[in-house]
This record gives sequence, C-alpha cells and structure tokens, in this order.
Amino acid sequence: MIAIVKYNAGNIRSVQTALQRIGTESIVTDDAKLLKEADKVIFPGVGEAKTAMAYLRERGLDNVLKGLTQPFLGICLGLQLMCKHSEEGDVDCLGIFDTQVKRFNEKDEVTAERLKVPQIGWNDIHHLKGDLFKDVNENSYVYFVHGYYAENCAETIAQTAYGVSYSSALRKDNYFATQFHPEKSGEVGEKILRNFLTL
Repeated sequence: MIAIVKYNAGNIRSVQTALQRIGTESIVTDDAKLLKEADKVIFPGVGEAKTAMAYLRERGLDNVLKGLTQPFLGICLGLQLMCKHSEEGDVDCLGIFDTQVKRFNEKDEVTAERLKVPQIGWNDIHHLKGDLFKDVNENSYVYFVHGYYAENCAETIAQTAYGVSYSSALRKDNYFATQFHPEKSGEVGEKILRNFLTL
C-alpha cells in the first residue's frame, strides 16, 4: 500500500493521479496507523511552511512522520518541511535533513541578473546520486514551482542552480525528497517515481 500524507497543503491529488498513470493505487490519509502500516509513504505539497507545520503538530503527525522506517518521499513543500528550519514563517520543521530552507534572492549571486521569484518552470538537475536517479541522465530537466530552497549539505543527492546552487533532492536513510515535482516532470519524473516505488 502506498500512503500519501493528507495535511494542510495543495497538489496532493496530482501525485495520486501520477501514480495511477503508472499503474499504482494509493490512499490519501492522515491516520497514523495507516501511515505506519504503508509499504511506502509520499509527502507532497504546495503551500506555506508555518501553516503546514502547525497542522502536522496539532495532529501529532510530526512525530509519526519522523518515526517511519519504510521508504518515504517528500515533494516540494514536503522536502522543505523535512529540513531543520524554514525562513518561510520562521518555523522549525521536522529536522530529518540537516539543512536550512531559505528564500531565493531576487538577484543571481554570480551575474547579478534579476531573477523571478518564485522559480516556476523547467530546470536541470545534476550531481545525481543513488537509486532514486537510476537510469536518469545528468542535466535532465524537471519541473519546479518554489520561492524557497534547501541549502546544499551532506545529504544532497541532486543539485540545481537558480541564482544559487541548492539541493533539488535529499536523502537520509529511508527518507528521500525532491524539490521539483516528479508528477509534473514528464518521462524523467515518471522514471523517478518508478525508482522510488521499487526501492
């Protein structure tokens, strides 16, 4: 059983639809028992970090998610909530990954060109590591929508540049996360989802 975490965030149904396209059924739930019993857990989301963390804490889901032992995939806001702290709402997050979430500067660090924030659209991923990216080519393009980013750290397994180099994917033990949306990233995203499902 694949469980998708239900919480105060958008875009959850699009992940469920993407899983259906590759022949995998899932449930959307905030039930701790079902999350613990699931074969794999996906933690997607579009929204605001402080509000989302409040929802998780009110329901005790923060501790449930941190205690899971099966393969776990955070997507977009999900990745950010798995980090130590987010500048969005100045909130402490789950602390699974040892890195901070910061807001994009509106100027490129190197060229001083003006950047649109949030980053919306296609960008490449590189320095790919591990099974999540099996048969995925370096510099493949995937789809992003975000105004905040996780800094690079020891747990970074993919990087992207948008004014600054940042973590477009992270991994620690059974926990994986992508800042991009695999469910909106065409064949590359489908491959990444399939790789996760076979972990």
